[in-house]
Amino acid sequence: MYQLQLLLNIPELFTSLSKIDFYSSMFKNLDLSSIPEFPFSSPGRKGYSHHAMFRAFIVIKALRFGTISDLLDYLRNNLIIAHLCGFNILKPLPSYWTFRRFINEFSHDYLTSIFQNQVNILKNMGIISGEFISMDSTPIKANTKLNNPKSFSKNKFSKDNQPKSNKDCKLGVYSASNDSSNKRYKFYWGYKNHIIVDAISGLPIAETTTPADVPDFEVALSLLEKTNKWFNLKYVNFIADKGYDVKRVYNFVRDTLHGHCFIPLNKRNSKNPPLTDDGYMVCEAGIKMLKDGKQYFDGFIKQKFVCKLCNSKDDSACPIKHPKYFNGKKHRGCTKYAIISSDYRSSINRDSLYFKAVYRLRVESERYNSRFKALDFEKAYVRNINSVSNLNTFGHITLLTVAIVAIKLGKFDEFKSLSALMQSA
Repeated sequence: MYQLQLLLNIPELFTSLSKIDFYSSMFKNLDLSSIPEFPFSSPGRKGYSHHAMFRAFIVIKALRFGTISDLLDYLRNNLIIAHLCGFNILKPLPSYWTFRRFINEFSHDYLTSIFQNQVNILKNMGIISGEFISMDSTPIKANTKLNNPKSFSKNKFSKDNQPKSNKDCKLGVYSASNDSSNKRYKFYWGYKNHIIVDAISGLPIAETTTPADVPDFEVALSLLEKTNKWFNLKYVNFIADKGYDVKRVYNFVRDTLHGHCFIPLNKRNSKNPPLTDDGYMVCEAGIKMLKDGKQYFDGFIKQKFVCKLCNSKDDSACPIKHPKYFNGKKHRGCTKYAIISSDYRSSINRDSLYFKAVYRLRVESERYNSRFKALDFEKAYVRNINSVSNLNTFGHITLLTVAIVAIKLGKFDEFKSLSALMQSA
């Protein structure tokens, strides 16, 4: 403490006390003991502390900087923050390329370990429960000219036009409008960050980064399975949008996690014609058809419907004179089939008040995605998936640590607000 006071007396090191208190509290609540402090190397220079580099990337996310150059300028003008990170400010700070190499090569397993530790701390504090979880993904645009709307490149969003400087990014699509009656979609080159959020506290439980072309439901299966190994998801209530409306997701939640799904039906691929309220099909003439037996298959039932006038001998009985009515056979008229699902997915009553009340909790995913993207994550400034994944996890760790600090300081109304805590710390 005495040495810190001496540093504060040097004019060149002056930084507002609120920021010093904020970063002191943040770093105090980051247990980096699982990370080797110095990189293993052959005899030679020891290199910079991994712990100091780690804390520096917490600073870059807390200040919403997009580039390492911004971080370097800030540390050089606020040496007390560099000191709090763990750098020896009597010597030159790491270069741009040292930071770049760190974020490129640092093992993501270490970041995952710190992330999980922060989640478990919040779980033990009673903030995160995991009883209701919501999953969603957020697009992250790659650092390529093809994402620039002013670019005149031909076939910008063709799968064959892979950006040469960014081999890991893939072509993705996202909704550009929340208006269900006027859906608009935009293509982009980049990645997706998939996040499982505790739907009560609005804080993340698990996350992973993939290229933009990986379907959300595929990631859901693997991420839920991995998360369940260290964070008990038994009897969980899983909330997600239509992008996760796949039988494998339902079956995993029910059979493995013994939980329940709250996912609306995705009717885009539905081939069934509409049925009446009492479960009958109506022909093109507007006449209710008759049920004529079922065929049973694994996971679904095929219901057969026949024309109500199939046994009539009156040639004028069909009001629209349908060609199939004059087929020259004993039983004439149209024949149609409807698929009746018998699995867990189709058994969910999505019109119930309970389903609608629980599904409304999915708004916490959207709120968290908004806070996450506010850390300057809508565009990636690095050019490989390991760097993008590392930066994304640094962002999540920052927001989790903000929650821990705010709760320990008794500022419960600020545990989801980085800017408010930074100003009041």
